[in-house]
Amino acid sequence: MAQLLIELFSEEIPARMQLGAARDFERLLGAKLSAAGLSYEALKAYVGPRRLALVVDGLPKETAAVTEEVKGPKESAPPQAMEGFLRKVGLTQDKLVLENGVWMARIEKPGVKTADVLGEMLRDVILSFPWPKSMRSGTSTFRWVRPLKRILFLFDGQVIPFELEGLTASNLTEGHRFLGSGQVLPVSDFASYQKALADNSVILDHAERQKIILEQAKAVCAEAGCELIEDQGLLEEVAGLNEFPVPLLGDMDPQFLTLPPEVIKTSMRTHQKYFSVGKATHDIFYQGQLTAGDDVSLGSNEKSPLHFVKLAPKFLITSNMKAVDGGAEIKRGNAKVLSARLSDGVFFWKEDNRQGNFDQWLKKLEGVTFHAKLGTMAQRVARIVELAQAIAPFVHADPAVTAEAARLAKADLASYMVGEFPELQGVMGGYYADAAGLKPEIANAIREHYKPQGPSDSVPEAAVSAAVALADKLDTLIGFFAIDEKPTGSKDPFALRRSALGILRILRQHNVRISLNELVGFWYKSLLIYAGPDRAVYVDTDNWRGSAGPRVGEGDGEIFDNYLRDFRQGLLESPVWVIPTDRDYDLDIMYEHVPNVPDVEGALLTFRGYGQVSMEIEDFMADRLKVQLKDEGHRFDVIEAVFALRDGDIVRQTQRIAALESVLKAPEGEDLLAAHKRAANILAAESKKGDLPKTEPRALPGAPAVESALLTRLNVAHRTIGMALEQEKYIDALREIAAMRENIDAFLDGVLVNAEDASVRANRLAMLKAVCDLSGEIADLSKIT
Repeated sequence: MAQLLIELFSEEIPARMQLGAARDFERLLGAKLSAAGLSYEALKAYVGPRRLALVVDGLPKETAAVTEEVKGPKESAPPQAMEGFLRKVGLTQDKLVLENGVWMARIEKPGVKTADVLGEMLRDVILSFPWPKSMRSGTSTFRWVRPLKRILFLFDGQVIPFELEGLTASNLTEGHRFLGSGQVLPVSDFASYQKALADNSVILDHAERQKIILEQAKAVCAEAGCELIEDQGLLEEVAGLNEFPVPLLGDMDPQFLTLPPEVIKTSMRTHQKYFSVGKATHDIFYQGQLTAGDDVSLGSNEKSPLHFVKLAPKFLITSNMKAVDGGAEIKRGNAKVLSARLSDGVFFWKEDNRQGNFDQWLKKLEGVTFHAKLGTMAQRVARIVELAQAIAPFVHADPAVTAEAARLAKADLASYMVGEFPELQGVMGGYYADAAGLKPEIANAIREHYKPQGPSDSVPEAAVSAAVALADKLDTLIGFFAIDEKPTGSKDPFALRRSALGILRILRQHNVRISLNELVGFWYKSLLIYAGPDRAVYVDTDNWRGSAGPRVGEGDGEIFDNYLRDFRQGLLESPVWVIPTDRDYDLDIMYEHVPNVPDVEGALLTFRGYGQVSMEIEDFMADRLKVQLKDEGHRFDVIEAVFALRDGDIVRQTQRIAALESVLKAPEGEDLLAAHKRAANILAAESKKGDLPKTEPRALPGAPAVESALLTRLNVAHRTIGMALEQEKYIDALREIAAMRENIDAFLDGVLVNAEDASVRANRLAMLKAVCDLSGEIADLSKIT
């Protein structure tokens, strides 16, 4: 067994791409080796600022000889078939073997030397490497993340002959740019490679660099009586910026601690790649709003003591140098740069806290385009206000307070501070609202309305915050669906999947009892904000129930109410137009375009119809919710059974899933499925012969006792299950169905469903259909495996 060692040495690789590149290197070369029949014991990639390396242990020196069997024509096949097969395998017929009347070709493939195939593998990997961004350098025709300078390529201690556009493989590498010897370093295997780098101030392993940074950073902070505020994302980034990391603790002017802590930490992290440093005071139980300058490390639950940390006037930088003065000059220079950055922050903070800034900022948003097909940021804010106000009662929030919070939620986008630090949008708005003396629930809603921004982010807890957060995400999701800008495949430029997941989490956590169709309807009604002295909102009503013919209605509340109400009468592809009213339109010409829903000439905005958008949103959200529920451990077949009913109430769907799973785990679960299955199987068989009867089951004269008993049980079950469904007691309803198994079994064992008398047959089939329909408002039990 032999070892393969590869190093691709280049100019600085962006830190954010390094860990992904290491995974891709392992994946691509591992797949190449496996496809060539080359097994190995271990494969690991290493990455740093200037190198991407990979070592494979336990490779055979050559592949094993294999015999490939190829199936040919039958013995009775015409001569032309045999001729074609012989050409394909490159053999004569006397080399074939006849097995069970079929000609078989056995092709011997000798083993090949591993060293002979590695070069082509590496070439393919380099040329197809999936860098997020890449470039061509000099006269090269291939792309790489940065100019590729050197290729180290060793197998079993020997250099593999390899050349790529002037780059020739060797056994040479280089150490640290400044701390190394400045000489090329010959190596013979991975052990000598790793040692040569270590001797020249290069720590090869990214994980080891992270560990060194974290341990040494904590140590220098502890020595100064402080503690490091950990940040895993920043830790990974600085480990990718340094080959020989040296954490240094610098001093910051204490006057900057008057700034909100998020400003300080964001400036350090985003612009300078510094870690923030805090000073622990004590453990407390969290009881309310924290003050500026506070950072909190949360415990495992809300009742746990929290570690209370206040920012210290220090910062931690990770240097790529071991300075002779202990890093004093490095710390001084970085402190000077940080002071300049934070001085800007102080200026922005003072300017943004002037009186009346919210109104000024909202005015500025009128000139900011959100999207060409969705209008300005000011119009987006107006839609969010309408949505939030409509949603407020469903989360038990005050509609007036919610509307005001929604109106101010995006104002800080026009502030100086958010212009400098876009990451602080919402956060700064909350601070400005506090400074302006606004109600705490409004300030918190502004601060939290972007939440949750990912699976690890929390959901807004306050009712007003939840309503504004829902409105914000719904406007994004529904708006882009309405202009037909939906995610496709892996592309989601407007982060609509993230918005959908956030909506689902808020709906579920706050137990919001509203259907997705209603939420989409609220959005379409919010389009009335576009109406004004110079424009009107029009809805095509060509397909409305009871419509006498094509007509266009000006968008007032009554027309929109009817438009949304009548959606369920059929799939309406009725576009909505925002049209200037100071122009003369020939509505007959407009109607010529209605079937294809194109942009109407002269229209300011055109939106797809509520019907189609509503159904697409429901399907899109259902896909996201299925994944959420599956990740939570729910059975996939139960999820599919409940979702088959297309209920847009997210909370009700999850309740039904939990109820069905609970019953299926209990002894009555077997009765529930058996009762449904026997009835469903007979109905399925009879439906193949023709349409099933649509009559209601009734008592027939002379009916057998088991038939009468089942009919009586059905009538009782209908009432009992109906009451349970009204109260959303789904477990009780399912248990009632399961309890009918004895009657169903007795009926099916005691009568012939497919009776000669057509009326008797129809009535018995109607009874079985009624049995299946009992669960029809909970789940499609036929999907349970």
